[in-house]
Amino acid sequence: MAHYFIGDVQGCYEPLQRLLKRIRFDPADDRLIFCGDVVSRGGASLEVLRLLHSLRHRVIVTLGNHDFHLLAEDVRFPDGGTPDREFRRIFQADDREKLMDWLAGQRLAYWHKPDKLIALHAGVIPQWTVKDTLAYAREVEAVLRSPKRTKFLRKLLRDRRRVWHDNLSGMKRRAMITHILTRIRYCDAGGKLNLSATGPPGTQPAGYLPWFKHKHRLTRNVKFAFGHWASLGTRVKKRYVALDSGCVWGGQLSAWRAEDGELFQVPCKAKQGWKQEKA
Repeated sequence: MAHYFIGDVQGCYEPLQRLLKRIRFDPADDRLIFCGDVVSRGGASLEVLRLLHSLRHRVIVTLGNHDFHLLAEDVRFPDGGTPDREFRRIFQADDREKLMDWLAGQRLAYWHKPDKLIALHAGVIPQWTVKDTLAYAREVEAVLRSPKRTKFLRKLLRDRRRVWHDNLSGMKRRAMITHILTRIRYCDAGGKLNLSATGPPGTQPAGYLPWFKHKHRLTRNVKFAFGHWASLGTRVKKRYVALDSGCVWGGQLSAWRAEDGELFQVPCKAKQGWKQEKA
């Protein structure tokens, strides 16, 4: 069995098909772990969701900020009338409810025990341990799979919190967990997020570092696979694998095989007019 960790697909269905051919994906034996943002902007999010759902017994998705946006729009527009054309195709599809329930049943973090590796969309703050990260992810996962999903997603859209405190409770706590796991790029030593800085390392404001650069980070003894950061580029390092290679912006779609560390990439069609990615 091979485990392939895949970067941000963002609705790019055709490149995803080519990537699966490139890695010679065997649905009878291999497993695909998507590091978030499987939907949005690429034009074929409905087709991507249908493909992943059809492979659901071999697929794990660690939810990204765009995936949460889709789930929140599903709550906001029960009649399917969202102004987002790509999402509207999903909401007007006969299998909308099945796909949304499946997506909401996915994870925020995945522990790959053989390699002591955590897969997620964005990253963690320095104060969290591996145990913390996985436990906090499960808190949000439980809400998404419960009748409280609608209430939580509505509150998440309005939440502007940027600092974690251990005494946070209820929906505020779960919203902050979600912000960290799905949106972090830069933070300070105290774990305060800066979500407006989206450029490559070296362009951030003073006092902030990439989350994986903090020397006293309590998860530095494990490896991470993550996406979310197209301007960072693809990086395969000793302690992290960055897999958002900017497919939707004309870059590449990337997959990394855990068993031998091999990186696979396919080129993607350029999307015009992009200046800088949004948080």
